[in-house]
Amino acid sequence: MEQVIQSNSRNTNVIIGISVVIPLAVAALILLPQKIDAGSWVYFLPDLNAVINSLTSVLLILAFVMIKRGNIAAHRTLMLSGLVLGFIFLLSYIVYHASVDSVKFGDLNADGVLSEAEKLEVGGTRSIYLFFLASHILLSIVVVPFVLFAFYFALSGKIERHKKIVKFTFPVWLYVSVTGVIVYFMISQYYPW
Repeated sequence: MEQVIQSNSRNTNVIIGISVVIPLAVAALILLPQKIDAGSWVYFLPDLNAVINSLTSVLLILAFVMIKRGNIAAHRTLMLSGLVLGFIFLLSYIVYHASVDSVKFGDLNADGVLSEAEKLEVGGTRSIYLFFLASHILLSIVVVPFVLFAFYFALSGKIERHKKIVKFTFPVWLYVSVTGVIVYFMISQYYPW
């Protein structure tokens, strides 16, 4: 994989920089000691993010079908649409997590504390949720530079490099999109609003 993304261009440095800054910025905003008061409208954002992840999954699958059929124009449009949705998702995610404390899976009384009784009540479902959440977060961080390199290679006409990198990037990006929806449906029952 290193051979695929190896390049001495300024664009490579920009992609790597963006790939480092995004997770650091997201982590910093999530871990803010005091949340930003953005108003109650932010409670809608998890729903929006689930829709965005769902649409992204559909776009990725359609783009895959289009490229297999040789329809490069449709593939390009679908993929660029997926990238735009990813950017909108990122903004929405940051605003939400900078404004609202994270909800704990299994916090049945919505007091922000997961008691032993609540853990017992939700049982093994919590472990399944945590697996999906952890893999979703980890792979969403890992996939960013690969997505950006895939777009860079495609848009700069380096199609062989693009083809090599998307063999890894496509399934990971699709997994991240799908698990985002799964995580949403699992945690949404614990939203106190």
